[in-house]
Amino acid sequence: MSLLRSVQPEILDHMPADDARAVRARRDLKRVNAVILQTGIMARLLAAHWGEAAPRTILDLGTGDGAFMLTVARALKARWSGVTVTLLDRQSIVSRQTQDAFAALGWTAEPVAGDVLAYLEALPPASVDIITANLFLHHFTEAQLTRLLELAAQAAPLLVACEPRRNKFALRSSRLLWAIGFNEVALHDAIVSVRAGFGGQELSALWPRDSGFDLEEHRARLFTHCFVAHRRGRG
Repeated sequence: MSLLRSVQPEILDHMPADDARAVRARRDLKRVNAVILQTGIMARLLAAHWGEAAPRTILDLGTGDGAFMLTVARALKARWSGVTVTLLDRQSIVSRQTQDAFAALGWTAEPVAGDVLAYLEALPPASVDIITANLFLHHFTEAQLTRLLELAAQAAPLLVACEPRRNKFALRSSRLLWAIGFNEVALHDAIVSVRAGFGGQELSALWPRDSGFDLEEHRARLFTHCFVAHRRGRG
């Protein structure tokens, strides 16, 4: 990679949930997901790697307010119903309205506030069908990611992650987001996210060796880096 990976703090992660700038930044993040077509990318990967029969349980890491996972559920509603999705985040900001919207699709949303590593460490082995992560893994250093992915491999037979793609084009583009109205928090965090993003086979290299998983890592459209870990012989 021409850009070395650099993990720096993001402003939104350390702001009170009800801060007006944080609320605006989360709204800007939803616009990012829409512009880069992140919902479609995630939904297609889930359908392709799990299949037609609905999973029983999904654990969504770093879910924020749950809005992104709700859009994914809507995209999959014709295929899957009766899914229980755990919405894990350090902050408790999933609204009752969002939970009701999941219920209207035939899904059950269970918000959980907690640290991702502590939560994964407490999970019994093979207790989740799918783990998802959207624009989340890039927050962690290589050492932290190594532990997170080790725990994920123990907890679920399928992990699907959609992360920022780290390259010069994405970095230049992130610096122009002010032009479409992004506030200073969202603009700062977008730039930091790209610098902490991924390319090549960087996540595959951190996955535990000899774990019985097939790994897939590739670019999707202009700005997304995808990582899929699928246990061989699942089902």
